Amino acid sequence: MSNAKPQGTMLGHPKGLFLLFTTELWERFSYYAMRAILVLYLVDKVQGEGGHGLGWTSADALSLYGTFTGLVYLTPLIGGWLADNILGQRKAIYIGGALMAIGQFTLAFPHSWIPGSETIAFYIGLFTLIIGNGLFKPNISTMVGDLYEEGDHRRDGAFTIFYMGINVGAALAGFVVAWAYTTFGQTVLFEGQEVFINNWQAGFFCAGVGMVLSLITQFIFAQKLLGDIGRYPSAKMEKDKNEAAGEIRKEPLTKIERDRIKVIMIMGLFTIIFWAGFEQAGGLLNLFTNDFTDRSIGGWEVPTTWFQSLNAIFIVVFAPVLASIWIRLGKNEPNSPVKFALGLVLLGIGFLFMIGAVLEMDGDASAKSSMWWLVGAYFFHTMGELCLSPIGLSMVTKLAPLRIASLMMGAWFLFVAIANKIGGIVGSFIGHDGTKEEQLANAMGIFAGIAITSAVSGIILYFMADKLVDWMHGAEGHNETEEEALAEEIAVTADHEAIKPS
Repeated sequence: MSNAKPQGTMLGHPKGLFLLFTTELWERFSYYAMRAILVLYLVDKVQGEGGHGLGWTSADALSLYGTFTGLVYLTPLIGGWLADNILGQRKAIYIGGALMAIGQFTLAFPHSWIPGSETIAFYIGLFTLIIGNGLFKPNISTMVGDLYEEGDHRRDGAFTIFYMGINVGAALAGFVVAWAYTTFGQTVLFEGQEVFINNWQAGFFCAGVGMVLSLITQFIFAQKLLGDIGRYPSAKMEKDKNEAAGEIRKEPLTKIERDRIKVIMIMGLFTIIFWAGFEQAGGLLNLFTNDFTDRSIGGWEVPTTWFQSLNAIFIVVFAPVLASIWIRLGKNEPNSPVKFALGLVLLGIGFLFMIGAVLEMDGDASAKSSMWWLVGAYFFHTMGELCLSPIGLSMVTKLAPLRIASLMMGAWFLFVAIANKIGGIVGSFIGHDGTKEEQLANAMGIFAGIAITSAVSGIILYFMADKLVDWMHGAEGHNETEEEALAEEIAVTADHEAIKPS
């Protein structure tokens, strides 16, 4: 990270925060627009003039969805290392964003343009998206942390504001993509009947436009509002600085750094459990909404993807409320592990609503459950996410050693990658082209299993919280300052040297 900081604040935060907010807003618009329709596109069996679905089974589509979203969060580990050591965060964002735009537009090719090669083009588009996301995702989050000096109390609030930007984009995505695939849809003859089919390619095109807007925003305003933040590889800069000062480390990491990384790793394991359940939103819950939910309001049917925007809308509305609650609690504010535990319990409560939706249908797949069950599920999932996700991002920037900051952010996303793949596997248990009654029964088992697992995990984490805070060595809480933590490390090292055999 460069010492050259940009000047100027807005609402008490550096103006660069709001640039990163806007950049991420359009990138998330792009991603969530694609995410909202990916499974629906895969299972759509109708082929039309412009090219529509691929006709996969629900289980295969959910498995592919899990693999894709898993890789989306795996590649940031590589992208973070490249930014730290070779590219710098800002250049990584430009290259990654360009690749993501290319990927979205590749998915948008109408089938009539590439007859017989639809699946090949689909995989090329996904692959390009995955690589681009790996370069983009860890570095935009790390740059938010770089805006603040160590110990700056505004950092958690900054990540909450940043998280709102993510979800403004996500909220817009569900509505805009629904407008696109319905407006540009058409009536075709399918199995002897005229049916209206959605134009999924138009939705992918909208996602590509969102990514282009993200790139343009970053390119125009980055130097003015960010200064030199993200221009140079941070690990290389620190290495050069240490060499110039004649400093040579005998060990890669200090005891404090090792303990803090240990906290990141342990919290990451619980993060896997949370996101494996939460990410059913784009897969199993998306199909449940489409097939088993009564979406009619006064004779008008709510588009399936609109429900994908509920989570984002709830975040935009309630993120400031929750942030103000943390502030008002003052010294009684829960620490990060306790907030994580609360998030897991809230996720479990959300799946109780989905159990209610299945029970309302009483095993009759021709019946439809009330959409209010979904609204309740998404509300509690959102409250859980607000207790966990922005806090996790902030925690990583507080605990990760500077020279491997982007790498550790990539490692954090690696846990999310594992969670997404596991989530896809769990969702695929709904069955391969089984009867609707069979799928409904399987969905009940999946919802119940996730609810129990997340609640029990939250309770376990709650009882581990104090020990984890101790390992943070003053990065969180008021029991120990950085100076005291350093003094502790020196004392521990001295004791170790005293008892070590000669």
